Amino acid sequence: MNIYSWNVNGLRACTRKGFVDWLHGSDAHIVGVQEIRALEEQLPKKVREPENWHTHFFPAASKKGYSGVGLFSTVEPDQVLTSVDEERFDREGRVQIAQYGKLKVLNVYFPNGSGKNRDLSRIPYKLDFYNHLLDMLQPAVDRGERIIVMGDFNTAHKEIDLARPKDNTETSGFRPEEREAFEDWLDAGWTDTFRHFCDEPERYTWWTYRGNCRERNVGWRIDYALASPAAMEFVVDADIHHDVMGSDHCPLSVTLRRDVLG
Repeated sequence: MNIYSWNVNGLRACTRKGFVDWLHGSDAHIVGVQEIRALEEQLPKKVREPENWHTHFFPAASKKGYSGVGLFSTVEPDQVLTSVDEERFDREGRVQIAQYGKLKVLNVYFPNGSGKNRDLSRIPYKLDFYNHLLDMLQPAVDRGERIIVMGDFNTAHKEIDLARPKDNTETSGFRPEEREAFEDWLDAGWTDTFRHFCDEPERYTWWTYRGNCRERNVGWRIDYALASPAAMEFVVDADIHHDVMGSDHCPLSVTLRRDVLG
């Protein structure tokens, strides 16, 4: 079972750049997209209702053209929840919790720590989100549930995860408190699936549009798929698909044995 995550940086824009063709041509069974930046009725029908795919969209209620997550799957989910029981997070359209048999998949757009003027004012909100979601899932982890949390975490974990770590120690996304919040997930037993299989440097998921950074591979790895201990028993591969265009991010994937559902 192939599960993909992709920050599309505007689903309408990504659709104009070939998202639906990519979706139909992929080997994916579940695709979670972040930063859709649109209401469902604003999306073209071909992306709202792609043939042979079940869809679910959760846009931000706080303001139009901001945040939002979407889910595509060839297997119909048993249910999709969108609340993490805290209104300040729910109104920004950040989480979908989909149940597929015994597998729970969370599609998440974690907050960026930068404020409107890149003043780091959103870091407390970001850290609260990290901690709240981790605490919310802990009882399910303790029960041995199979859970994948995937999405744009907006944090590079270690120096290997960005091209210029020394230049970005004060930048949101690589500040110590943000990296510690990510580390808390690993300390709680979650596995960074890509790093489990690959310790190569220069494997990134996001590149700024400025300065031909993608062509020069000056990027950051800020998108992840984390597996709970019970889910990790079924994980057989994970990858980053840097050759897929259409956004300033690229997709990542995690592959699990099909029996994870049952």
